[in-house]
Amino acid sequence: MRIILLSGPSGSGKTTVARILAESRLSPSAHLHTDDFYATIRQGALAPYLPEAHAQNQVVTGVIAQAAAGYAAGGYHTVVDGVIGPWFLEVYEKAARAAGVGLVYVVLRPDRETALDRGASRSPHPLTDRQILSQIYDGFADLGPYEKNVLDSTGLTPEKTAEAVLHLR
Repeated sequence: MRIILLSGPSGSGKTTVARILAESRLSPSAHLHTDDFYATIRQGALAPYLPEAHAQNQVVTGVIAQAAAGYAAGGYHTVVDGVIGPWFLEVYEKAARAAGVGLVYVVLRPDRETALDRGASRSPHPLTDRQILSQIYDGFADLGPYEKNVLDSTGLTPEKTAEAVLHLR
C-alpha cells in the first residue's frame, strides 16, 4: 500500500481528483482531506496560509501524516489532498518509512489563470480571495528538485488527471 500526497495550489483540482482516486480507482482506499483536520481546531485556529500559523501547521501536518501512515499500514491506499508544499514533505516521508509503506508526491499545477479562476469561483468555500489564491499559487511556482513531481492539469479533465496520477511513481 502507499500514500499518495495530492498537492498543489488552491483551485488545482486536488479534492476532486482525490475523490475520484479514492472512490473509483483504488481499492480499498481512504481519502484524507487536510482541510477537515484544520476544521477540527475549535479555539485558536489560524488560517494556515498566515506566517504566524507555522506552529499550528506543523502539528496538523504531523497528525495527518500519522493518520495517512496508519491507514496505509492497515492495507488502504491512502490519498491525502491539501496544500502540501515540499517544506512539509519530510514529515510524510518519515511517517511512511516508519509504517513501511510507499509514498508518492504529486503536485497538480494548472496554469495560474485556471487555478485562480477555479479557486475564486468555489462556493461555498472560505478561500476565494484572488490575492490570497495568487500568493498560494506562487508558493508552488518553482519547486526546485520537486518540479519533477508536477502534473500540469490545465487541459485535463478530473478523470484524466486521476489516471495520470496513478501512472506517476
